[in-house]
Amino acid sequence: QPQLVESGGGLVQPGGSLTLSCAASGFTLENYAIGWFRQAPGKEREGVSCISSSGLSSNYAGFVKGRFAISRDNAKNMVYLRMSSLTPEDTAIYFCAAEAFGTTAMCVPPYPEYDYRGQGTQVTVSS
Repeated sequence: QPQLVESGGGLVQPGGSLTLSCAASGFTLENYAIGWFRQAPGKEREGVSCISSSGLSSNYAGFVKGRFAISRDNAKNMVYLRMSSLTPEDTAIYFCAAEAFGTTAMCVPPYPEYDYRGQGTQVTVSS
């Protein structure tokens, strides 16, 4: 059964850091653009950061402001999102999604239909 599984979320104090992981199983990521998205209660889904299948191009939402870094290891079938200088406004469920032969444009609304998406991991930033 092909799936994406996120991990690495949790409770962190403002100014802290977390690294989220997105693990693919049942299929290989190398032909997929991958995006990290988030959704807070009562708010619309937001594209956070996306990376091309090769890893050579990526983009970030304006609210990231240099605080996050996306990376991927196709050999390990993994994608990561390193988050630093977290604020309470970053509190949300974060999930990863894959689009076959997609581009980093998958982070920009209107969002495409994902081929796969994970269930998400909760990130809570609070003192």
